[in-house]
Amino acid sequence: MKRVRIVFSGSGGQGVITAAIILAEAAVIYAGKNAVQSQSYGAAARGGATRSDIIISNNDIHFPGVIQPNVLVCLTQEAYNLYSPIIRPGGTLLTDSRYVKTTRNVDARQTELPMYDTVMEQIGKPIVFNICVLGALIGSTELLRPGALIKAVADRVPKNFLELNTKAFDLGLSLAQDNL
Repeated sequence: MKRVRIVFSGSGGQGVITAAIILAEAAVIYAGKNAVQSQSYGAAARGGATRSDIIISNNDIHFPGVIQPNVLVCLTQEAYNLYSPIIRPGGTLLTDSRYVKTTRNVDARQTELPMYDTVMEQIGKPIVFNICVLGALIGSTELLRPGALIKAVADRVPKNFLELNTKAFDLGLSLAQDNL
């Protein structure tokens, strides 16, 4: 891996920022990579537009912003409409089929998965939706080893919620692998 530029986008309350932080921490702490993570919020904390940029590299990172992501995760229609034009040609686009209707006008490998619906059907708690998204991201891109992400999740969530989050991560992995 030379350098991977990732944009997570969605709305406040979906756990976009938390997922991005966990991904960056997993890369640095458990995979020995360099990583930077930055974020921006819309006017409203819950329901407003949210974006987080992550760069993971084996080399030094001199600029933390992402202009053309290799990987774009869109969890709302607004995020998809706003950010899909910036994806690097040949990149990877991951969307949740409940919230995003894609147009196929993007020069990227598009993966539409029922992540939210699967979490609600099999776990029943939307709070772990973002962790399912992380599992789907790792399952579709193999950016990092799944174990590195689970360790980073364990660092971030209360111990009594680790099993729930691990189940959500595994659901995302399975959704992605079933879609390959």
